Amino acid sequence: MKASGEVEAAIAAASGRSFRASSWRPLGGGCINQAYLIEGSGQRHFVKTNAARLVAMFEAEAAGLAELEAARALRVPHPVATGVAGGEAFLVLEYLELGGSGDTAELGRRLALQHRKTADRFGWERDNTIGSTPQPNAWNADWLDFLRNRRLGFQLELAAENGYGGGLQALGDALLERLADFFPGYRPQPSLLHGDLWGGNAAFTASGEPVVFDPAVHYGDREADLAMTELFGGFGAGFYAAYREAWPLDPGYGVRKTLYNLYHILNHANLFGGGYAGQAETMMRRLLSEVK
Repeated sequence: MKASGEVEAAIAAASGRSFRASSWRPLGGGCINQAYLIEGSGQRHFVKTNAARLVAMFEAEAAGLAELEAARALRVPHPVATGVAGGEAFLVLEYLELGGSGDTAELGRRLALQHRKTADRFGWERDNTIGSTPQPNAWNADWLDFLRNRRLGFQLELAAENGYGGGLQALGDALLERLADFFPGYRPQPSLLHGDLWGGNAAFTASGEPVVFDPAVHYGDREADLAMTELFGGFGAGFYAAYREAWPLDPGYGVRKTLYNLYHILNHANLFGGGYAGQAETMMRRLLSEVK
């Protein structure tokens, strides 16, 4: 990247160790940011870059990783430094050698442990992003209000701005009016959530330790994390059995998981278009049929 010397200086300042890169190797796999492995001075770091105006996105990601790291449950890449150099925002993370095989049950147990870290309200200390979409996290003591206004309602407003009106908005309005009907006798507590936990954001190190990354951290209903793990293929039976053994789920989860995954499908509609808006409408009809 441009101004690599400024990135090297930021790494040195953050770590307290001198650092000079001997190589910058581009890495594939990202659809939002550019990514590099930089090596030098006996160190290896993972670096993301994007437009300078997006530095707050990287700052929020670093803060989210630090929050997850502090829970001492799941391994995450340690955040090293953020900043702007040469007209580009950058985020420097610990480089982890991923691609090993591991026990998905251990991933489930550690996620349950992470969810045991709680707050006294829902939300988080700062806004962040879900993919590249803004994710508002202003604290709220009422989960239904948070879900209605900071999650589903927010995505529906974006959808209207993106030209998705008509049936999508009518169904959305009807669903938001009935939110309380999906929580009979169930009062979630504010658990520490990864927030974007699909299969592409979890892996195992070469030694088999489970790792999660690219979070959209906030405190919310733990069911929302579990629901997303099921959205794009699932994590395997061992993962879910181990999680439930560590912390059983309320019987209503089977219906609410569709409610929570609606947030992500609406976000995909706003980001990518295609058939996601139609999928969101189908999900909303199914949900409304459950509370007639």
